[in-house]
Amino acid sequence: MAQVPTIETQGEWTKTEQLVFKFFGIYFFFQILPLDISFFKHLFSINWLGVTYRDIFYLSKYAPDFIGESSFINWLIIAVLALIGTILGKTFYKKELDYDKLYYWLRVLVRYRLAIGVIAYGFLKFFPIQSPIPSISNLNTEYGDFTAWKLFSLGLGVVPSYQSFLGLVEIVGGLLLLNRKTTTIATLIILPFAGNVAISNIAYEGGEYVYAFYLVALALYLFAFDAIRLFNVLSLEKPTLPNTFQPVFEGNWKQIRLAVKSVFILFFVVVYGLKTYGAYQDGGYHFPAQKGLANTAGLYNVSEFKWNNQTIPYSKTDTLRWQNVVFEKWNTISIKSNQPVQLVHLPSEELFEKDSARIYELAGSQGRHYYEYKIDTARAILSLKNRNVNHRNDQFILSFKQLNDSTIVLSGVNAQSDSVYAVLNKINKKYLTFEAKKLGRRSVLKL
Repeated sequence: MAQVPTIETQGEWTKTEQLVFKFFGIYFFFQILPLDISFFKHLFSINWLGVTYRDIFYLSKYAPDFIGESSFINWLIIAVLALIGTILGKTFYKKELDYDKLYYWLRVLVRYRLAIGVIAYGFLKFFPIQSPIPSISNLNTEYGDFTAWKLFSLGLGVVPSYQSFLGLVEIVGGLLLLNRKTTTIATLIILPFAGNVAISNIAYEGGEYVYAFYLVALALYLFAFDAIRLFNVLSLEKPTLPNTFQPVFEGNWKQIRLAVKSVFILFFVVVYGLKTYGAYQDGGYHFPAQKGLANTAGLYNVSEFKWNNQTIPYSKTDTLRWQNVVFEKWNTISIKSNQPVQLVHLPSEELFEKDSARIYELAGSQGRHYYEYKIDTARAILSLKNRNVNHRNDQFILSFKQLNDSTIVLSGVNAQSDSVYAVLNKINKKYLTFEAKKLGRRSVLKL
């Protein structure tokens, strides 16, 4: 029969240390364990026979949410609950507490929770899909038409090797957390990394700064265990006694611990890593999976344009005139015009499964309208619908004629029955980002 593991004690805890531990113990206990129903809805909606990297990612990203949004207010609520628990705990629980044992097991919970968080994001970067290589439409959008967040994401997307390095740093930090003896080393990696992510999200108006600070808070709690010893050695240059905190596992507990740890690594590292690699091979989760018209991808100049049978010459100010058109490899057509665009934002990292929800290409940018299209090959008809939720009534039914390899004619009507006619001439434009990917980083590029 298994015996409960014993823990070598560290001496008497002062009253102040006991109170501080109780507060932070309750606080991080509530921060780590799932408390809201949304977590369990997701948990029970997973098809465990066909679990996806998306399922595991959202499990790993859990943070308590009492107000329906990611906010520091949730932290304040938990802090109030922890304070109440600290004050009332002595009244309702009279037995003596083994603070060494409680501290050990709380650190175990925090270690594994933090490991899940950084490893989940690490694999999205290691297989560079968190910030994908920019689309042709993005590469033909003026710099000033992007939000700060989109510029940051695009900047990371053009250097996939660097993105993979960042992911490797997170994965290594997460794996070091799985061993008690390397926890402090892990926090020295994670604290500056997650801290930089949090500050970058604030600076570039991203939506993940609360979660990034959540990971920082977990890492700080773990770092505090050796903080004073490190300060004495490195700053004061004083001799410092090593930590002698030593768990002793008796009976079957050693086998149970090894089994639980093995299942954890298998699920959150091996399975998740393989599933994420599969997603990378399939093209990631940002751009639609539906293929577009064959042999049409590229940038097209609009050489002739008619609206309601009236020819409109090239103009950068006319709100009706199309300036250029991009056909993506997937079923997106983007049109540059002076028609105003109501911005769409991605407030947080979302791994959308359906094409209709994948709005990364248009999020955080203006200057172009992005349309998903369906193809009626028998009649050579394209049905266009604006992907922007703020422009859902912006739709076209267009006939499609490909005169040659570089000329396309579109003609038809919009949702308001206005007729449109456009002659598109393909521009043989090369992109440094794409050419570098084809040839390799050490090759000579000619544009």
